[in-house]
Amino acid sequence: MSTPALLDIPDGVWLGGAENLKSKVVAKLGAESAAHSRTFVSAVSASPLGHLAAYSIHNPPTALATLPPREFLMLSLPAPRSTRLCDGPSRREALTIGSLGAFGLTLPNLLHAREGASRSRSAPPKKRSVILLFLGGAPPQQETWDPKPDAPAEARGDMGVIRTATPGLIVGETMVKTSRLTEKIAVLRACQTNDNAHSASGYYMTTGYPHQPMQVENAKPGAPNDWPSIGGVVRKLLQPHCTLPAAVTLPEQSANDGNLTWPGQDGGFLGRGADPWLITCAPELGTFEVPGLSLPPEVPSTRFDQRKGLLEALGQAVAHRHTAPDGAGAHTQRAFEMISSPAARKAFDLDAESVKTRDRYGRSRFGQSCLLARRMVESGIPLIRVNWTRVANAPNNGHWDTHTNNSEGVRKLMPVLDTAYSALLEDLSDRGMLEDTLVVWVAEFGRTPKINGAGGRDHWGPCFSVALAGGGVRGGTVYGSSDKLAAYPKDGRVLPQDLHATIYHSLGIPLDTEIQDGLGRPLAICRGEPVKPILG
Repeated sequence: MSTPALLDIPDGVWLGGAENLKSKVVAKLGAESAAHSRTFVSAVSASPLGHLAAYSIHNPPTALATLPPREFLMLSLPAPRSTRLCDGPSRREALTIGSLGAFGLTLPNLLHAREGASRSRSAPPKKRSVILLFLGGAPPQQETWDPKPDAPAEARGDMGVIRTATPGLIVGETMVKTSRLTEKIAVLRACQTNDNAHSASGYYMTTGYPHQPMQVENAKPGAPNDWPSIGGVVRKLLQPHCTLPAAVTLPEQSANDGNLTWPGQDGGFLGRGADPWLITCAPELGTFEVPGLSLPPEVPSTRFDQRKGLLEALGQAVAHRHTAPDGAGAHTQRAFEMISSPAARKAFDLDAESVKTRDRYGRSRFGQSCLLARRMVESGIPLIRVNWTRVANAPNNGHWDTHTNNSEGVRKLMPVLDTAYSALLEDLSDRGMLEDTLVVWVAEFGRTPKINGAGGRDHWGPCFSVALAGGGVRGGTVYGSSDKLAAYPKDGRVLPQDLHATIYHSLGIPLDTEIQDGLGRPLAICRGEPVKPILG
C-alpha cells in the first residue's frame, strides 16, 4: 500500500511510494538529468516519532526487506549543478537536509492528528490516563476471575481457588498477589463478543464494532473493517493537548502465529496520523533505550541546529509556491520538540527506576512494559496499550491460547501476569496516580466451559471476564454473572462498545463526540453505554 506524497519540493522530488520511480524521475528532471543523478531511497518508519527523527538525521541507506510495513519512501535527486531557489537555500542545500526533511516534513503529517478533533466540538482536556493490558490468546475465565468450584470436573478443571480481600469474591489459585488487591478492582463477569476467532473478536474488542463477517481467523486490516482502534480515536481527539503522542502501543502488535497482525489496532479510516505510536521493544534486556530518541553520536547538537535552520529557510523559500496543510509549521515545530525534548526521553528512561522497582514488576518483557506504561502516564500520555508477549518454555507458544495443557499453561504464565499487574496497581496507588489512571485487564474472548481431550480450553466469545481498576472505578465490586459453567451471561451482559464507553467516560471524552470517516460523514465515537454500576 503506497503512501500519498507528503510535500512536493520545487526542483526536487518527494514520493510517497516506490512505484514507477523511473518514470517519475524522468518526468521531473528530464531524461538526461535523471541519467546522471545519483539516486537513493531511504525508508523511514512512521513510528516511533523519536526514532523517525534521529534516524532521518543520521540517514543511512536501509534494506527495505528489514523494515516494518507502512513505510515512507524518500527519493533524493541531486542536480548536476547548484540551483538557487528564489534567493533561498540552494538545491544542494535543500537536498542535504533531505534526511532531516523526512523528519520535519513527514512528521507533521503524523502530528496532523492534533487537528483531528470534531469540527463541531473540540476535545476536552485530558483528565485521566488509561493502561490497556491486552492479554492475547485469552486467559480462561474459569481459572482467573470467574471460577466455578461447584461445577463438574470437566468444566471446573483441576485447579483450585483462593479467597480475596473482597468478601465473597474468589479467584483462581495462581492469582496470589492480585487477590490481595481486589478492593481496588471491579470485575465484569459477563462480557461477550459471540466471536470465536482471535483476529475478528480482537477487532471487536479494540474498536467496539463487530468484524464483518464474524468468525474470521487471520483477518487482515483494511476496509470494510477499518474502524479506528480506541487508541486511534484517542490520538485523534486528544493529540492537541499532548506534547507526546496521545496513544502508544508496546512492546509489539497483537498478531497470530506467523506474525499475522490483527485488524483494529491502528487509526483505521482516520488515517495514518491517528495510528497509535508503536514501540517495538524489549525493555527487559539490560539497559533499555527507545532507539532514536537521542541524536546519533556523529550528529552533534550544533549540526542539528544548523539543519533545523536550513529546513526553516527552505520552508520560507517555498511557502509562496505551495499551500501547506493547516498548522504544518506547528507540526514541524512539534517534531523538533520531540527529538530535543528531555520529557520525551524521560518517559522511556527505565534506568531512572531503582533495581527494586524493576524487580517488583518482574524482569519479563510484559512486566517491564507495564513499568514503562507507568512512566508514560507520568509523562502525560492518555492511553497506553501493553500487549502480552510470549513466555519462553511455556505451553501453547507462551501465549494464553491454552488449547492444550490448560492448567500447566496457567501455572506458567500467571506468575508473570500476577506479578506485573499487582505491581502496577500498587505502584500507581503508592504514587497517588491510581485514581486518575484506569487499568484494564482485557483479552479478545474467553475459553470454553469444558476441558477438551488435550486438557485444554478452546476459544469462547459468548462469555468471559474483564477487570478494571482505578480511573474512578469502584473497587471491590463484581458486575454481571455467568451461568454455572461460565459459558453464557446470566445477567449484566457487557458488550465491547460498553467497555469502550466506560473507557471514554474515564478519559472525560463525551460519547456523542464525532469523528469523520473517509467520506466526511460524521460518526459518534461509540454506540455503547458506560457500565455505571462500577463507576464511583
